[in-house]
Amino acid sequence: VQLQASGGGLVQAGDSLRLSCTNSISTSLSYAMAWFRQAPGQDRKFLAAISWSGSHSYVTDSVKARFSISRDGHADTIHLQMNNLKPDDTAVYYCAAHRSRGIPHVDDYDYWGQGTQVTVSS
Repeated sequence: VQLQASGGGLVQAGDSLRLSCTNSISTSLSYAMAWFRQAPGQDRKFLAAISWSGSHSYVTDSVKARFSISRDGHADTIHLQMNNLKPDDTAVYYCAAHRSRGIPHVDDYDYWGQGTQVTVSS
């Protein structure tokens, strides 16, 4: 499984960014996908997940008012729309996948992308 994340960058507080992650495995298999982030000196934290079909999604409460997850209809690409970014959002953002039709447990993700850096200046 190959996951390619993109869309990170340096932005100012209050700006928006849209991250994308493409899963290049066979489309005949069903993979739920998710976003995590890891800030310097901190553990990696779960942010959002979306089912294989895109019909079910979940965003963690801490960012739910500002972040949303979506999935392209016919492609294994997911997006994380991040609005009103804050300096505390500075982190490396990772996409992950797990073979599942539903949304798996946060600990079940076993395929990971390389991460994309998001830096928010005040």
